[in-house]
Amino acid sequence: MSLQDKVVLITGGSKGIGRAIALRVASAGAKIVINYSRDRSAADSLASEIGSTDRVLAVQADVSKIPEIEKLVDAAVAKFGKIDVLVPNAGTMPLQPLAAITEDLFDRTYALNVKGPLFLAQKCIPHMLKGGRIIFISTGIARSSALPGVYMLYASTKGDVEQMTRGLAKEMGAKGITVNCVAPGPTATDLFMEGKSEAMIKGIEAQSPFGRLADPGDIAGVVAFVAGEEAGWVSGQVIGANGAAFV
Repeated sequence: MSLQDKVVLITGGSKGIGRAIALRVASAGAKIVINYSRDRSAADSLASEIGSTDRVLAVQADVSKIPEIEKLVDAAVAKFGKIDVLVPNAGTMPLQPLAAITEDLFDRTYALNVKGPLFLAQKCIPHMLKGGRIIFISTGIARSSALPGVYMLYASTKGDVEQMTRGLAKEMGAKGITVNCVAPGPTATDLFMEGKSEAMIKGIEAQSPFGRLADPGDIAGVVAFVAGEEAGWVSGQVIGANGAAFV
């Protein structure tokens, strides 16, 4: 599968699933824009691993804020002249029961998980040609009622992202741009592991018939397929990548 010279913009691209996506699509020939929020060293390390400076750009931006989104998109277009694939991967996953959710936590979570992807799409689409791809990131938790209520706020933001996928796919079809969403199950990233005991991780692994968490590379492979030419007739879909954990 070739993504030769396609320009792929990935937010939250320096770690975890975002990092795995960047490496996967770069190996297929893509040029990469890595967005990061704070950790410049991780972004620079990934950029060096990808290789030549004419094929990769690292940009610091807080993609919960529209001026920062505009800065990111402008930098990508200034470097590469276009955007072929957008992957709004940056997100936050607060684990709080209803009584502990504050207005500030609600606003911050929705700003990064919902407002960010929406306005990233809005700002990138003018720089996309026919064959462009928007690939949102959701979660299997958005379709599961079997998990503790502490995931409620996070899951609700991803429900919004899934509905955004369906609506935007209808709007963008006339432009030849596909819009899809990949919904990972439990994946071994720093974000997922944070605050979880070994016993909890073992319990989560047992929910999958494969007996393990996903590796970020498992998710990256699905994103790379959706980004490629072979997926040109796939649009408006939420594609689960969860090892049968949520079926």
